[in-house]
Amino acid sequence: MNILILQGPNLNLLGLKSAQIKERLTLDKLNKKIKAEIKLQDIQLKFLQTHKTFQAINFLQRNRNKASGLLFIPTSWAKTNYTVLETIKLIKIKTSVVYFEEPYNFGTKEDESIIQGENIKSFKGQPVSSCIKGIKHFLNK
Repeated sequence: MNILILQGPNLNLLGLKSAQIKERLTLDKLNKKIKAEIKLQDIQLKFLQTHKTFQAINFLQRNRNKASGLLFIPTSWAKTNYTVLETIKLIKIKTSVVYFEEPYNFGTKEDESIIQGENIKSFKGQPVSSCIKGIKHFLNK
């Protein structure tokens, strides 16, 4: 099984947000914890963190035929980025959308999001636990 992980704008600053609350969670550490969760399973992960919509679209389109699912952390894109939403709907990829709750929230909460559809399920919580829930959604666990 191949899972795409698309991480939206400013997620590369997760460590900065974490340091403000005296914790030590960086994007690299989050990605390592996701990898550790699936390590004994036949799952390949492909990550992209970007601020640029065109890179996100290219990532989704180029990998659409190989991927079984998409773990999407949209950050600010959740409010306004209809282009990414349209692409997710067009390629019909099973999608887990992750929203971080305080103190890690990046400004858009689940109830403010446009990222909704038949093939889209939302997960919210702290970064590691919500991402793990999103991954387990693909495994039907």
